[in-house]
Amino acid sequence: MPLIELNQVSKIYTSGNQQIAAIDHVDLQIDAGEFCVLAGPSGSGKTTLLNLIGCLDEASSGTIILDNLEVSRRTVRQLADFRLHNIGFIFQSYNLIPVLTAEENASFPLLLQKVAKPERIQRVGELLHALGLQGLEKRRPRDLSGGQQQRVAVARAMATNPAVILADEPTANLDSKNSSDLLQMMRTLNRNKGTTFVFSSHDPMVIAMADRVIQLHDGRLVSDSHQDSVA
Repeated sequence: MPLIELNQVSKIYTSGNQQIAAIDHVDLQIDAGEFCVLAGPSGSGKTTLLNLIGCLDEASSGTIILDNLEVSRRTVRQLADFRLHNIGFIFQSYNLIPVLTAEENASFPLLLQKVAKPERIQRVGELLHALGLQGLEKRRPRDLSGGQQQRVAVARAMATNPAVILADEPTANLDSKNSSDLLQMMRTLNRNKGTTFVFSSHDPMVIAMADRVIQLHDGRLVSDSHQDSVA
């Protein structure tokens, strides 16, 4: 049984009298534990598809099933609760809360889940250490480099032990060394914990490291191939 299943999914936007298919009748299955990338040029539909998988947007037609749940049949509140417990998000702009420390930012989803403080501290501490952020737990985002901020975002995404982590252009604001380091860390987390990772990216480094490359063009899935990753 796939962890993620899309059946004839489309997303249509209306602009004046014109309808634009950002996603056009996509069929896709992603199994648990995969490390895969949605690739393609700007405007190909990568981010839109990622947002549909993450329940951040609603499909115009078709069905999306996540971890045996058909999301189109759920209320906004039910979807918010599902995201909190099942999906981790990593954004290219980091989306950290400026007034919170690295530890507090990474702990925030656990706070929403009402996880006890000792467990929050232990779980997040282990993740920050694994991501090379030991000693930086009390720093706020302004006192961290871009690469360090993105690692905090990865820790936040991983903290709830989600079934899947969705990463939208996670290396877009990083230099090549920070990008490589971050991808290696996510690859290690994927292998050690079995967490499913789905990226949207046109970064050759991300594409080379993925086990599976799903190519999009004009909202359509044009190729889907498995490969030997560089890691």
